This record gives sequence, C-alpha cells and structure tokens, in this order.
Amino acid sequence: MNLSSDFSQEFPYADRVYLNNASTSRMPKESIQAMNDFLVQYNEYGPDSELSDNFVKERLNSLRKAISQIIKCKQEEIVLTQSVTDGINFVANGMKFKQGANIITRGSNHEHPANHYPWVRAGQKIGLREIAIDETGYFQFDSLKNMVDGNTQLVVLSHALFNTGAILPVEEIGEYLAQKSIPYFIDAAQTVGCISNVDVTKIKCDFMSFNGSKWLCGPMGMGIFFCKKESSELIEPLQIGGESAIFHDNKIVHKEMPARFQAGFRNWVGAAGLEASVNFLLKTGIEKIRNQNIKLANLMREELSKMRDVVLFGPQEDRKRTSIVSFAIKDQNPELLVKRLEKENMILAVREIFSKKIIRASPHFFNTESEILRVTDALRRN
Repeated sequence: MNLSSDFSQEFPYADRVYLNNASTSRMPKESIQAMNDFLVQYNEYGPDSELSDNFVKERLNSLRKAISQIIKCKQEEIVLTQSVTDGINFVANGMKFKQGANIITRGSNHEHPANHYPWVRAGQKIGLREIAIDETGYFQFDSLKNMVDGNTQLVVLSHALFNTGAILPVEEIGEYLAQKSIPYFIDAAQTVGCISNVDVTKIKCDFMSFNGSKWLCGPMGMGIFFCKKESSELIEPLQIGGESAIFHDNKIVHKEMPARFQAGFRNWVGAAGLEASVNFLLKTGIEKIRNQNIKLANLMREELSKMRDVVLFGPQEDRKRTSIVSFAIKDQNPELLVKRLEKENMILAVREIFSKKIIRASPHFFNTESEILRVTDALRRN
C-alpha cells in the first residue's frame, strides 16, 4: 500500500515510532519555532508594555480565529484553558443546577476519568443517571430518551471513545436534545484535529471541551472550552479577576464572552504554539488529515488481523471510528509488551475497556506506512 502523503519531515524526532497521539501528539517544527519567536519578541517589547499587550492580544485573537474555523463557531465563544479537564469542570462545577435536577451520562466504567469524576461529584448534589452501554461502549438511543424527563438539565457525552476510537452519534442526539431545550456537553478530546466533521452548529451542543496537545499537535498546557454565547449565563464562572469582571455599583459584573471565563490565563507562549499548529493543520486540510489517519489505521488493523491470537476492538467500519487501533494478544501482558516495544523505540499505550487491559495505537497524519509495518513486525516477533 502506498500512502500518498508523508509529513514526517515536518515533525522533528529521533528514530522513534510514536503511536500515542490520542494521549499527546508531537509538534511540528514551525510550532516550536513560533513559541521561541514569541518569547524573543515579547521580551524585546518589554513584558509589561503597550506593545507587548497588543502583541499578546493579537496572538490570542489569531488562535481563536483559527480554532473557530475548525469547529465552526464564533470567535468569542472560545475560552482558552489549560486542559480538557478545565472545560469539563467549568460546567460540572459551575452549572446553575436547580433543585431536583439530573444529569445524564454514558456508562461511566467505560469513560475517561476526566469526563467521569467531575460528573460523579456533581451527582452527589443532584441526580446522576448513567445510560447502559454494551461491550463496544455504544448505547441504544431509546435508552437515552427513556431517561430524559422534565428535570434533566444536562446531557454529557464523549464525541469519540478514548479506548476504542468509536465515534458516537452526537449530531443525532444533539438534534433530539435541541428540540427539548436540554443543554448538551461534548468531550471532544479525541476528535478535534483527528476527524473532519467536528461542527458545533451540527452537533448543536452548548459546551465542548478539548485540548491542544492531542490531535491538534500543540503544546502541553493548552485547552479549549467552547461555550455557546447564548448558554454562557447557565454557568457561574469558577474563577474571577480583573480580566473577567468589573466592580460596578458595589457589585461584581462579569464581562462578555470570552473574558467571562478567562480570568488569570497566562500561557501566552502556549497559545502562540497552538496557533501555529492549528494553522498548520488548516493549511494541510482537515479532510486530508482524516483520510491519512484512516489509511494508517486500516493498514495497522489489516496487518494485525493476519496475526494469530490477536483480538481487535472498535467498529469495523472506518467511518465509525477515529485512527485509534485497540487490540489484545492472547497470553500477552499488555503492560509488559508496551514496555518491550518502548525499548525498541516504539511508543504505544495501555488502556482499559471496562476492566480489560488492552494495547492502544493512535497514529496521526505525520506517521508513515513504514512505521506501522515496523510496529506490526515487532509484535509478530514478540
């Protein structure tokens, strides 16, 4: 199989095959350079000066503009955070829940802790309802409908699952919830930058959280919280400061979006790096990236399926999954196998499906066919 594109030269690294992009991705050279350039320029302007202040505002606005092109929202609906977890907690801890309200989430023992623990804690004060799921992590739409009642104040879903890459039908569910005027939160950590159809206007979500260091190929310490402007009053900001509020007539008044939730954000160099990464992806083409990711994932699944005692997880149809490839090998300890692979300069991850340990590979568009084959050849030897 000859994959049409090779972006590997844009991502500096030694002789290591990196297939853990669902956790943290590599950064392109130009993003690393952009962070260096930002620090040099900021320092030359004088960190606390009008020039530096305008310079920072320009970078933050440029980042919001780039992100808005990917998820199809207004620039002022993008709040800069440190992580996916920050955005989740903005809603879980800041939502103005009424007495007797309930939250509906997907089966928690198949969910990422960052999109589980905050809702469990919120559920200690109000009702928490968990949709029954099957062995794949999917659930019946009717199961959700049967849980919704007049006290349902929020529905929470992951766009794609962190362990198998299965993509959930978030648009169909969003349409149903919009008709009932029920607020909707999406954890998009595993989709933005990985698949091409993350569109908040089609998903009809009120809130979405994702980070910059996974599929967007940005630096650690950068996250994005999308908050629909019309839904911003549903949440009480968890932090407050001069950036996010004013003191007027003896009372605190929150500023308009995105400043409302933006108190104390200072990772400006991270924003410069993420801006460069997002623009790199946009220039490459999100649809092209999606196609490349699936080609690599399909190649890996094809090679693994030829091996004895290998069990593959996740949907067979590639339109229903991201580029995550999850598998197990009979009589092989996933943790020991991943450690052995790392000694051979191949980076994969161990995750869980319910209580079962599995191996997760997550190629991104800068990975190559030869890297995939190198990993599958190593698995045959092990």
